[in-house]
Amino acid sequence: MPYVTAAVTAYGVTTLDKVRDTVVDKASDATVGVGHRLLNRILGREESRQVIEGAIVDVAAGEEDSEAVLKLQIRKALAADPDLARDVAQLLPAGTVHNEASGIRSIAMGTNSGIASTGDNPTFHR
Repeated sequence: MPYVTAAVTAYGVTTLDKVRDTVVDKASDATVGVGHRLLNRILGREESRQVIEGAIVDVAAGEEDSEAVLKLQIRKALAADPDLARDVAQLLPAGTVHNEASGIRSIAMGTNSGIASTGDNPTFHR
């Protein structure tokens, strides 16, 4: 989601036009470029394109809770299409890891970030 959100934030209401362009702006940073490629692939799925496009427009317009809605719609598309999920995973930069700790006094350390995240359930997910 951080990549997709970065692309939507960078492009604003022109996100859909930018994603459809074949050339990524060379001035875009790496995060926006990855988001661009992710959105381009995700929007290639006909079954979910319209709802995801609507969610992108809402994020670009700053609608309340729109990022959560976009995240949910992308999750649904990935769950419904294993090939899409595989393609999206391959587009993510190497070393992208999500660590999560939950439970009483549990702690998760970011792999390279040195950031400690605490929770209340001792289960660790990676």
